[in-house]
Amino acid sequence: MTADLGSSVAESDSLLEVARIENSAFADLVNDRVDLVPGTKGSGKSALFRIFVDFLPAYLLRQEKVVVAHGVQAPGDPVFHAFSEQFAKLSEAEFVNFWCIYLVSLAHEQFIKGPRYSELLRGASKEIQAFRLACENARIPEIKGEKSLRSILEWSLHVLKIWRPKLTYRLPEGAGDLELDLFGNAVPEKRLPNDSGDDENLPKYLANVKEALEAVLTKSKVALWLMIDRLDEIFLRRSETERKALRGLLRAMRYFSSQQIRLKIFLRDDMLDELVRGPEGFTALTHVTVRQADTLRWTIDQITALLVKRIFANQELARHLKVSRDQLNASAKYRQEAFYKVFPPTVFRGPKQSPTIRWIFNRCSDGRGVVTPRDVLDLVIRAKQRQQDLCASEPEGTTDSIISASALQYGFNELSTRKRQTYLQAEFPHLWGHIKKFVGGKTDYSESALRALLGEGWRSATEDLIAIGFLSKRTKTGQSVYSIPLLYKHGMDATLGQA
Repeated sequence: MTADLGSSVAESDSLLEVARIENSAFADLVNDRVDLVPGTKGSGKSALFRIFVDFLPAYLLRQEKVVVAHGVQAPGDPVFHAFSEQFAKLSEAEFVNFWCIYLVSLAHEQFIKGPRYSELLRGASKEIQAFRLACENARIPEIKGEKSLRSILEWSLHVLKIWRPKLTYRLPEGAGDLELDLFGNAVPEKRLPNDSGDDENLPKYLANVKEALEAVLTKSKVALWLMIDRLDEIFLRRSETERKALRGLLRAMRYFSSQQIRLKIFLRDDMLDELVRGPEGFTALTHVTVRQADTLRWTIDQITALLVKRIFANQELARHLKVSRDQLNASAKYRQEAFYKVFPPTVFRGPKQSPTIRWIFNRCSDGRGVVTPRDVLDLVIRAKQRQQDLCASEPEGTTDSIISASALQYGFNELSTRKRQTYLQAEFPHLWGHIKKFVGGKTDYSESALRALLGEGWRSATEDLIAIGFLSKRTKTGQSVYSIPLLYKHGMDATLGQA
């Protein structure tokens, strides 16, 4: 089969626009109902981000009167890592200021100075001048020409250095400290008694910049969406710097929540949970969650649509198999029929076997029941590659389907091995000491078996393994049973059965 299935990684996906799936998060974003989009790694956050910043800006400007600006698009952007020493010195409050300056700079570069919007801004020259004056008063210099991301970061950190000098006054009788910055603004260094944080304000000079930017938008009769992605790749994972930086970004959301300006963040759900449910809590949490999308989850019909739209993006194959691409968008039943023109009815023989699409869906499900497009595409792309190798080695061989059952089994085994390497080991090195104890063992464990395997602290370790989807928990005859999902069975060299 010569059809291109695209890529499981959004940044390299050539079919992202033509084969996109418009789920509830897509609809909520288009209609400006949400600002925070959480989802498991590989669930489609970056795909959604790229659809909006690469393919929809013209549509959003024409239909919704919305301008899109964005930051942190490249995966593992090394520019952020280049400033790691400077970031490590910032407090959470300073990160709030950093993100505000950074976001203003994105608006400046991609909207005020963006050639796409020059005609739109023609009647707002007075407001633009006021915006630039506000930036100047805030010690944010006008840099001629287009700035790179490195320049924007240098600019933002430079402004923070200017803002940083403070005098601290200790209030009597342990009431807390009061900071006075040299621009005359008073901010609490320690939270005062009964202070909920709801009355915290931006520094006056940055508030003036935001107000001036809103005036430009109002005059131009448009809104501005600032979109941020790849947040799990720009700071050292699980470091204190990452924690302060991302908590600062979530706090900055409340300053960019108006009719004129919205900050829209795409963030892994496990990171979001860790940030807002830590021991120090998260004041004004409702400001973060009130416009939060449902966590990205995929149904079996959406997964079917994902696959058939990609397979039949190839016009020649669609014509050869007599598949109408228009009908793929209109009918779930037709999508099922098109799917089985490429894949076998079942992967294994026998009367009680699951249909192939259910087989794929179940094997890509983690311990929490989460199935991601990335895992499904990884499995099917490996199966397609295997089928091409089989056809090349046995040109006269026959099969009832374009992608055979044996190729699908191979693709699943490859996926399981990759998940162990790229997810369990790479993403959770702090848990690998526990996870590796399951290698070569069974798939099902009682509480006593886990206690024997993991030792003291087994309960806390088990909760962590359930949280990342490595284990599932169910009750059987009144007893708790913990299982490794099929997704990890081959990669962990585990065999079915009770330990």
